[in-house]
Amino acid sequence: MHATAIVLAAGLGTRMKSTLPKTLHRLAGRSMLRHLLASCEQVFDRIVVVLGPDMDAVRQEAAPHLCVVQQERLGTAHAALQAAEAFGDGLVAVLYADNPLIRPATLRRLLDRSAQAGFGLLAFRPADPGRYGRVITDREELVERIVEYADATPAERAIGLCNAGVLCCPSRQMQHWLQGVRNDNAKGEYYLTDTVALARADGQSIVAVEAPADELAGINSRTELAQAEAVLQGWLRRSAMDEGVTMTDPSSVFLCADTKLSPDVTIEPNVVFGSGVTVASNVLIRAFSHIEGATIGAGSIIGPFARLRPGTTLEKDVHVGNFVEVKAATLATGVKANHLSYLGDASVGTRTNIGAGTITCNYDGINKHRTTIGADVFVGSDVALVAPVTIGDRAILGAGSVITDAVEPDALALARGRQVQKPGRAKQMRASASKRKN
Repeated sequence: MHATAIVLAAGLGTRMKSTLPKTLHRLAGRSMLRHLLASCEQVFDRIVVVLGPDMDAVRQEAAPHLCVVQQERLGTAHAALQAAEAFGDGLVAVLYADNPLIRPATLRRLLDRSAQAGFGLLAFRPADPGRYGRVITDREELVERIVEYADATPAERAIGLCNAGVLCCPSRQMQHWLQGVRNDNAKGEYYLTDTVALARADGQSIVAVEAPADELAGINSRTELAQAEAVLQGWLRRSAMDEGVTMTDPSSVFLCADTKLSPDVTIEPNVVFGSGVTVASNVLIRAFSHIEGATIGAGSIIGPFARLRPGTTLEKDVHVGNFVEVKAATLATGVKANHLSYLGDASVGTRTNIGAGTITCNYDGINKHRTTIGADVFVGSDVALVAPVTIGDRAILGAGSVITDAVEPDALALARGRQVQKPGRAKQMRASASKRKN
């Protein structure tokens, strides 16, 4: 059956204390809205996002999906009704962008049960039900009503089954019940949950589809955002380890939603992945490394205390050691840069050794320039390569050199002041200093 998802994303999120719309706050490097859309894209035929006015950033994040605008924030039922012309045929599910962790399998179960019963809603049993609305069921476990915490009796508050707010039913009925919602409540808003009572009054059976509490907890504050991050990181770590990744201290490793780790990758403690990272097999990532926008080839060793920035490509068996930073650079097979170096806007050929303290001077204050280093080059310690510059294959660059001109293949390049020695001068200097001190 055809199914449409209506994602409500018009909220400002005042409790987040942020100028950024709530749904654009990020979990594992991806906005809350994109997390939910990614799940919906695996299940629904059409997705419509309901925005507030002047929310261009949210519209861009929702692309390529259809967006409609709720000009006045008059409640969740009013928001869903703004998308009525896009309901189409089949089932319609209304979801909230601040419930970003709902998994595709849960959405499929909701659609299946809703198709059978005619109306379904998601429910969960949190460890602390707190102030969630309670789902009241009858002896046949069909939903009788939803009671808000403020209106619940002590007996109703003791019920552990809570409303997640996600509803699903055929499109015509959804539109009919949304139009029947009234705003005669303390806030004067049109509430989506009121459609449950309207459906029951029409004799419609309603099923509660239970899902894990971790998937359905809403995010309305920075604290809840951090709690959701912890949940999501746990899922990502378990998934990686199930696929053959070793983590010596999983709780200290932070992954991005799009991190791709191959089997037999080993990750030591306190490693952070930003977006856009792909790691091939048999890679060792040592402690306290930070990796973003990088591709790492098989057999490479990274860190400890290494930083790989966007645009980095490491081919096979590359070593990037402690306090080495690589940005917008390609390091070919077998390259070693083991200590205290910066390689930015550079290409380094196979088996080249980069000495400690080497820097590619890629920025002249206005423009970025590239450094090209050939294969089997030996770069001595504390070398500055002033880009744009090219180093030929098998060249040797002497320690402490400042290289400003191209170096031919097989050449030795030295660019430093000649050493001068004054015999006995050190002894004289110490004697003179001692006299002055006395």
